[in-house]
Amino acid sequence: MRVLLDYGRTGLTVELPDRNVVKVLRYRPAEPLGDPGSVIRDLLESPIGCRPLRELAAGRRTVCIAVCDITRPVPNGLILQQLLPVLHEAGIRREDVLILVATGLHRPNLGRELEEILGPEISRDYRVENHAGERIEEHAYLGESPRGVPIHIDRRFVEADLKITLGLIEPHFMAGYSGGRKLICPGLAALETVRAWHSPRFLEHPNARAGCLEGNPVHEENTWIARRAGCDFIVNVVLDEKRRVVHAVAGDMEAAFAAGAQIVEGMVRDTVPEPVDIVVTSSAGYPLDATFYQSVKGMVAAEPIVKPGGTVILAAEISEGIGSPEFQRIFQENDSLDGFLRRITGDDYFRMDQWQLEEMAKVRKKAEIVVVTQGLSPEVLGKLFVTPKASVEEAVADCLRRYGPDATIAVMPKGPYLIASVG
Repeated sequence: MRVLLDYGRTGLTVELPDRNVVKVLRYRPAEPLGDPGSVIRDLLESPIGCRPLRELAAGRRTVCIAVCDITRPVPNGLILQQLLPVLHEAGIRREDVLILVATGLHRPNLGRELEEILGPEISRDYRVENHAGERIEEHAYLGESPRGVPIHIDRRFVEADLKITLGLIEPHFMAGYSGGRKLICPGLAALETVRAWHSPRFLEHPNARAGCLEGNPVHEENTWIARRAGCDFIVNVVLDEKRRVVHAVAGDMEAAFAAGAQIVEGMVRDTVPEPVDIVVTSSAGYPLDATFYQSVKGMVAAEPIVKPGGTVILAAEISEGIGSPEFQRIFQENDSLDGFLRRITGDDYFRMDQWQLEEMAKVRKKAEIVVVTQGLSPEVLGKLFVTPKASVEEAVADCLRRYGPDATIAVMPKGPYLIASVG
């Protein structure tokens, strides 16, 4: 069986033994919008849960539009081409519009990356700046949440007369679904906020997982924080497996997001009849597999359907290395995952980005993780608590020798963009 996995920009075709493959998990078909620009334009006039954008913009002077960074394939240019004229028709000048890249704690996006995120004309003609989560002085302190999380949100967003966010609704391995409130927290939050919000107190909760919103403390908390910061209007899109716009929502941050999440829920779930010995997965290709840090999401997506003692085989390009210096430092300081988990549940150890390794550790407790990549050497991978292999085929052959010729395989070509379960 030949299967195309999402890998980098071009994909990776792998050959798998037909007799062992139980299922290739897929999106449910959805018709792409014929004219997504027109649909978005109509949504600005008839939003969910609030007044039309032109009415909200009337009388406002400054606007801050938060957009996802390079790690999310949001068609920001398409959305902005519909949204910006509405703002200008309402009397807001171009020089009073700030497009703020919601990097969270990721690196800034500059140059060609801004062109990729926004399109060349918008990135050239409008003021575009990056959020910097480690600069506490650039954030407004808004008190504490009911769960005791200190709220520091980018001052440029908080102080704008009109606050807008653009995003993508897709499964998220901690918060249930991305989009909506996530543009503000963690997108525009300071390290001090993210550190508390991404602590084991939240992430170890059984409902802090993909596809779960009800009773998910990660979702509940960042919704409360985003509400405290204020958000006047959102535009979120839903993409199919070819990254075409199949749906869009706009309007109130919570109501529009809820409507979009319900649509995604019906598209991205797929099942296997019983847990499998081997899961072949990806991290959904570029931009999500650019670093080992982001590629962890592909591992986590496979965990619900792999047998205890089984193997997750991840194919990810990892063209930009391991991740931030802080993330790399965690591997240098911890010689085992068990030791790392003991340290983060104490009071004397914290490293930025530790939450990603915490999520990976949950998978590693259940199954071996094999990584196939051109981006990191076997020597480097061997220090990241995973097993390196030269190809998916080699990794599968090794598993069949260990588990026997009748071992079962499930394939998740789009990795974290799917929610896999047994049933």
